[in-house]
Amino acid sequence: MSEGRRHLPVMANEVCDLLAIRPGMRVLDATLGLGGHALAMFERAGGDLEIVGLDRDKEALAMAKENLREYAGAVTVRETCFSRFPEALAERGWNGVDAILADLGVSSIQLDVAGRGFSFVADGPLDMRMGTSDGSLPAKNIINSWSYERLRDLIRDMGEEPQAGRIARAIVNEREKKPLETTLELAGLVERAYPAKWRATARNHPATRTFQALRMAVNHEMEELEEFLDNVVDALNPGGRVAVISFHSLEDRLVKHAFRHEATGCICPPRQPLCACGHKARLRVLTKRPLTPSDEETAANPRARSAKLRGAERLTPEAA
Repeated sequence: MSEGRRHLPVMANEVCDLLAIRPGMRVLDATLGLGGHALAMFERAGGDLEIVGLDRDKEALAMAKENLREYAGAVTVRETCFSRFPEALAERGWNGVDAILADLGVSSIQLDVAGRGFSFVADGPLDMRMGTSDGSLPAKNIINSWSYERLRDLIRDMGEEPQAGRIARAIVNEREKKPLETTLELAGLVERAYPAKWRATARNHPATRTFQALRMAVNHEMEELEEFLDNVVDALNPGGRVAVISFHSLEDRLVKHAFRHEATGCICPPRQPLCACGHKARLRVLTKRPLTPSDEETAANPRARSAKLRGAERLTPEAA
């Protein structure tokens, strides 16, 4: 990858192993980013792959094309949300794929460019949109218009922030004086809302969880993931595999439950004498527990430390 556009894909070898990447496969990279995982897959398969890569970030797609230029003839990119992958596959004329990857992390260019509004250590507009073509509204709209109760619940539930009430109250009080417009304004406000003892002992910046919650709300991340998981099994060829990298306990829980549900036969209540649901297992879970990065990887790429990788395999009709 070119200077200034380097990207360390999280658990790239583990992803290739879990997806059983080999020559001749058709692959959906549902969150292409800068193309790091796609590049690792091409290298694993000796260049003999076809990949459809999706991302809602136009800048990321442009960089991914550059980073994957050696394999340009084998990559089809689409600017779209990853939940809309069935449309992208249909446009490509694919009825099914052999492997699907979704990396739910935030791209390096989103975190590192202050103007994108994701960072609480560099000043920029309160934006946080991963893309602008899907109608998402910037974070400042949430901060300056949502009620105290909605803000509190968002920061508590999506950010898993124990100080959600104090932070939401501080936001509401401050915006009565003037609208909050920049990332450092909000980060400073959150930091001041923290009790002094909490500030002194916090392992991360006090604004970390609040910014995470806002980003998830702005980009409808949980809704996107739910829709993706609802459709992913149908897109896999028999024997095909899906891998998901999550960075948040809510995401990981959703993936775990979705895989388990599709790996279960009858889902009728235990006391019901005869099965009436007709549900059949369609997946085999490949990861009893999620895979996590090695100590060496987290030392080289601290952003990988919270990553969890889960995988599953589409059952053949005979095994289902």
